[in-house]
Amino acid sequence: MMRKLFLYLLVPLLALLAACDLEKDIDVELPNHEPQLVVECYLEQGKYIRASVLESSGYFEDPAPPMVPDAEVYITTPAGKRIELKYKPVIVKSTGRFYTHTSTEILSGQPGQTYQLEVVDGKGRRVTGFTKIQPRVPIEEVEWKFNDEEEAYLLTSFQDDANTANYYRYMTHIDSLSGGSDRDFVTSDDLTNGKRVSLGSSYKYREGDTLIVTLYHIEKQYYDFLASISDAKSANGNPFAQPSQINSSVEGGFGIFTNLAYDRKSVVITK
Repeated sequence: MMRKLFLYLLVPLLALLAACDLEKDIDVELPNHEPQLVVECYLEQGKYIRASVLESSGYFEDPAPPMVPDAEVYITTPAGKRIELKYKPVIVKSTGRFYTHTSTEILSGQPGQTYQLEVVDGKGRRVTGFTKIQPRVPIEEVEWKFNDEEEAYLLTSFQDDANTANYYRYMTHIDSLSGGSDRDFVTSDDLTNGKRVSLGSSYKYREGDTLIVTLYHIEKQYYDFLASISDAKSANGNPFAQPSQINSSVEGGFGIFTNLAYDRKSVVITK
């Protein structure tokens, strides 16, 4: 009996001593971070051309990316006209977006036309990109239905064009575009080519809710960019997820240059 008791006490003691030997301090040498230009530029029909030019920072540096005041931003039109965007940091109140550069001209592009972006700075860095203006896809119908708990689901329908490969971004906001979106996802017509598409929600809305519904017809490069951001967010802090790289659409740095072609409707949920 004494021998068994000794063994019962000895096993946990050995495990404890072994665990103590497993703790070691390891110095990890991180490679030096080479700052790169980070660019976001969205062309929107009938509006000023705006861009945000920042600089990437290291993992342990200030999380707010530094601005680049000496960056020069140019947009070249299909006719070869070169438009310069002036450095003028601003936050657009209607959307809450921050931009560093703005044009003095209004965009008047047509579907199928291609625009070019060029960004250069005092360090000799150069970022370029291209975007082709997409046609607007109209929202045909926005409807909703209540359940027994007085909650409503939302259903948004539109017609997909069978002659082209199409990509979409669907967003809903409650009351205002300046706050965070209530719903935001991207989809393609791989399984719905040429069909009438309906995008729905769960039962989550109440009578009197004001919803702003937006359907973006986007380029594949913007679809890949948004999908990679979603994957990166999912992998952040998850030890079982594989690290995800952001799919940029620009050369010479990071970021996205694209155009925003969309249809938007505002509805009030009623019975």
